[in-house]
Amino acid sequence: MLIYRKVLPEFCKILRDGGKKIVFTNGCFDIIHAGHVRYLTEARELGDLLFVGLNSDSSVRRLKGESRPINNEINRAEVLLGLKAVDYVSIFDEDTAEGIISEIKPDIYVKGGDYDLNNLPEAKIVQSYGGHVEFIKFVEGLSTTNIVQKILKS
Repeated sequence: MLIYRKVLPEFCKILRDGGKKIVFTNGCFDIIHAGHVRYLTEARELGDLLFVGLNSDSSVRRLKGESRPINNEINRAEVLLGLKAVDYVSIFDEDTAEGIISEIKPDIYVKGGDYDLNNLPEAKIVQSYGGHVEFIKFVEGLSTTNIVQKILKS
């Protein structure tokens, strides 16, 4: 289900009041590949539901360059919601997930193993309210950037 930002705090409060353990991750998820599926599946196993913060099209352009995203935010959200691991998606326009994390207050914030606590600004917010940060092993060689480069070479 796609959840709009303006209702996030109340929506997540209802989930928490219902005893749900909220897991959150975020990213561009431009071209879904096996690395994404493995990552999201492992993240979902850490709690009762998985909430994905999806970078907006303008955010992806700022982070990845003018040629990205390949797929627009609505299509990317639809693909994510088609995965059995993903329960909810919310689109955010900032370059980091600090704002959306402050609204959701997930029990667990998950990122790939290519991050650590030193290069993850969101970690301080999660830790400030007693949440936990978990890192999932990065799958080498599986990235949207690698897929795009392979396509361009063919």
